[in-house]
Amino acid sequence: MKLQQEAKTNSHRSRSEATQSALMQAAEKLIAERGIENVSIRDIVSTAGQKNESALQYHFKNFSGLIEAIQSKRSEETIQHREGLLAQLLKTTNKPSVRQLCELMVQPSYDLARSKVEYRRYIRAFGHELVLAESSALSVATQHGAGGTSGHQLSLLLKTALPHLDAKAYQRRMETAVRFCSASMYHQARQKNAFRGDQGELFFHNLMDSLVALLSAPESAKTKSLAKAIARK
Repeated sequence: MKLQQEAKTNSHRSRSEATQSALMQAAEKLIAERGIENVSIRDIVSTAGQKNESALQYHFKNFSGLIEAIQSKRSEETIQHREGLLAQLLKTTNKPSVRQLCELMVQPSYDLARSKVEYRRYIRAFGHELVLAESSALSVATQHGAGGTSGHQLSLLLKTALPHLDAKAYQRRMETAVRFCSASMYHQARQKNAFRGDQGELFFHNLMDSLVALLSAPESAKTKSLAKAIARK
C-alpha cells in the first residue's frame, strides 16, 4: 500500500513538473517572438498544450509568478555554469587577467545560448531588461544570473585586477559594463544563427575586446571631478 502511494505521488509530481516546464517554455517562446506586453495567459496555456486555462494560476499563481520562475531557473543554470568555469580557471592561476575575468562575466550565458535554443529564446525575451532597468542594472544582474558565490568571487577578483578604480568608480564602470553586455547579447540573440559558428565566435571575442577596454580605461580628470562634486551635494 505504501509503495502504491509513493508511486502515485511520484507520478503526480512528474506530471506537475512536466506541466510547469511546458508553460515556462511556451512563455519564453511567445515573449521572444511578440514581446511580453503582447502575450496573454490564454496564449501561454494554449501554446503549452494545456486544456485547463487555470493551469498557469495553479502552478505559478499568476503571470508574474511564471516570469519569476523562468528567471530563477535560468539564473540557477547560469550560475552553475559560471561556478564550473571559475573553478577551472582558478586551477591554472590565482591571479586571473582582466580578460579572463571579463570572459567569466559573459561566457556562461554565451555558452548556454550557443548550445540551447531555449536559452537563446530566454535572452531574446528578457535580455533587454537590464538595458532598460531604471534602478541599478548591476543589482538586477546579480538577481538574474550574475549572483551566487561565483558571482561574488568574480567581483572580488575584478576589483583586485582593476586597482585604478576606487570602489565608487568600480561601481559606475560595472553599471556601464552590465548594460553594454546585455545590449550586445540581446542584439546577437535576435540575429540569424545567433551565437553559433565563426560569426558567433567573432561576436564573443569582439565583445571581450570592448569590455576589457571599458573596464581597463583610466578615469579622466573630468569624470573624477564631477563624481566628487556630486558626492558633496
